[in-house]
Amino acid sequence: MESPKTGLLILALLAVVTVAGGIFGWTIRQQGAAQQNTVALPVGGPSTDYLRATYDPIHFKPAIESATDAQCLACHREVIEDRVRETSPAGIKASTSKAWYQQLTTYAGEQETFHRRHLVTPLARELMNLRCITCHQGHDPRDEAPATSATAAPQSDKSFTLRKQVNVETTCLKCHGQMPFRNMGLPASWPESKEMFGNSCLTCHATIRTNRHRVNYLKAAAIEAAGARNADNCYGCHGGRAWYRISYPYPRHAWEGMGPEIPDWARERPGESEARFLLPAATQK
Repeated sequence: MESPKTGLLILALLAVVTVAGGIFGWTIRQQGAAQQNTVALPVGGPSTDYLRATYDPIHFKPAIESATDAQCLACHREVIEDRVRETSPAGIKASTSKAWYQQLTTYAGEQETFHRRHLVTPLARELMNLRCITCHQGHDPRDEAPATSATAAPQSDKSFTLRKQVNVETTCLKCHGQMPFRNMGLPASWPESKEMFGNSCLTCHATIRTNRHRVNYLKAAAIEAAGARNADNCYGCHGGRAWYRISYPYPRHAWEGMGPEIPDWARERPGESEARFLLPAATQK
C-alpha cells in the first residue's frame, strides 16, 4: 500500500510533466508561428523568418555603419508611425501638458514620440540631419554589454553601454547636457544672464569658437541662421533641454584667431569630432 508521501510525490511529478509538456507545446507553436511570420529584409537576401531577421548582418558591424534609414525603417517603421495619445488614461490632455524641455520659445506643434521628435518634426528637419545610425550602432540580441562575444562591440568601442542600445554619454548628452556657463565665464546660468548679452549667443560667439556644428548629423548653416534669429535655438541644445546634470565635453575645433593657451577645463578635450561624424573635406570650407 502506498504511503501518503508516495502519493504526493507522484502527484507532484505528474504536475511537473504536465507543465513541462504545456511549455514544450507552446514553444513548438511559437516557433511555427515565427517561421510563418516572414519579413522582407533589406540586407541578407530574400524573405526569411524572425530569428534570421534578428541576426541579419545589418544589426552588426560593419554592415550597420552604412545602413540607410530606409533599410532600418523597413522593419522598424513603427518608430515613425506611432503617435502619442491625445488623452492619457488618467484623463490629461497631451495638448495641455508640457514638460520642462518644452518651455522654450522654439517649441511648437503637437506632442510627439521620441523618434518622431528627432527625425520628422519641423525643427528636426530644419536644423538636424539625424539618421538611425547616428545613435544606433548595431544591436546584438544575445546581450547588451560590450566585449562579451566575438560579434559584440569591443570594450574600447563607445557604441553602447551596459544594457543600453546606445551610449548616452556620447550621443544623447551632446544635445541634452547642462550648459557649462562657469567655463564660459558667464556670471550666472543663461536664463539669468542672457539680458546682459542682448539675449544673443552671437554677442560673444561671433568671434569665439566660430568653427562649430560641422558634423554630418547637423545642418551648420541653418543652425547659425536660426541662432541669429532667436537665442533659444542655440540654448535648446546647450542646456535648455537638459536631461542630465553634466555637460558634454565638446571638441575644441581650432578657429581663426584662437589663442595658444588652453583653459584647464579644456586640456583633455579632443580637437576634432568623432571620425564617423566628420564631413567630407569639400564641405568643411
